[in-house]
Amino acid sequence: MTWTPDTASARAAYEIAAEYTDAALLNHSVRSYAFGAAYADRHGLAYDAELLYVSALLHDMGLTAPFDSHTLPFEEAGGHVARVLTAGLGWPPARRARAEEVIVLHMRDDVSAAEDVESHLLQVGTSADVSGLRLADFDSAFTGALLKDRPRLGFGAAFLALVEDQAARKPACAAAAYVAGGAAGRILSNPMERVG
Repeated sequence: MTWTPDTASARAAYEIAAEYTDAALLNHSVRSYAFGAAYADRHGLAYDAELLYVSALLHDMGLTAPFDSHTLPFEEAGGHVARVLTAGLGWPPARRARAEEVIVLHMRDDVSAAEDVESHLLQVGTSADVSGLRLADFDSAFTGALLKDRPRLGFGAAFLALVEDQAARKPACAAAAYVAGGAAGRILSNPMERVG
């Protein structure tokens, strides 16, 4: 099964994500895109697949040691990574800014599809994968195939440790509010954690 848009930018984003993240975080990024894209298809939402995919692949780069800023929230650091990578890919400034915006907004208050469809889809995709939100809305065959192709590899516990570290070091960031709001319970009770 393939979950990747076939463009040079998509391939470059995957290559960079694979170089800097471990397999659990890389698989999460691909699953986040796949959940978002499946949700869009089911709800008839038109979206920019390349923009969503590149944003999904890079959205957690700020959690990796080379890109973990001591001052910026991880989503803002990841947004800057996206701007730099997409500049190198020849994206115009407005499109680079959109990639950054999609990544930053995935950790902010809910964004509706009418306001910003790609940001909404990344929120849907990451929420489904991290905490199982709306998981029942996805076809079980789709979810099963996705997990077979991109297994979790202990993602829940590893991700929780990463966001708890962000929260401890950056108490004013969105990750701190997420952790304080019960992230641990939601992540560890995700039904996909019991699958693999």
